[in-house]
Amino acid sequence: MLVAGIGNIFLGDDGFGPEVLRHVPPLLGGGRVRVLDYGIRGMHLAYDLLDGWDALILVDALPGQGSPGRLHVFGADHETLTGSVGLDAHAMDPAAVFAGLAALGGAPPHTVVVGCEVQSVDEWLGLSDAVAAAVPEAVQAIEAVIAQLLTRAAAGGG
Repeated sequence: MLVAGIGNIFLGDDGFGPEVLRHVPPLLGGGRVRVLDYGIRGMHLAYDLLDGWDALILVDALPGQGSPGRLHVFGADHETLTGSVGLDAHAMDPAAVFAGLAALGGAPPHTVVVGCEVQSVDEWLGLSDAVAAAVPEAVQAIEAVIAQLLTRAAAGGG
């Protein structure tokens, strides 16, 4: 399983994914989980996904919908994602990453998003108070998703 933190730490709350990964325990999932901060390196993530992961957990900032700091956990629907097939090494839009993966001949694994609604993505270092307060909850959500996926795999559900 791959846990990928994505986002730009120089754009305020967009740095949610990398910040959450700083708080994730190092031996998550009994060694069956790899945790990496991809920042804005979208093609690096696309290439790593060619390694045949069983599952991907994306930790990312989400567009604000009126509730900064609100956490959302959901399965990604790869069929409805759209993105250009251009191979921009710094494109970190998940749709662009999956389009790049497809252009490389790969297919995305089962993907769960752990995302937080942003307050602001203006140029500054650090998270807003509302988004920073969601970091511990996001770590717990990641641990819960991993436990569910490992239980499902042990039961033969992939």
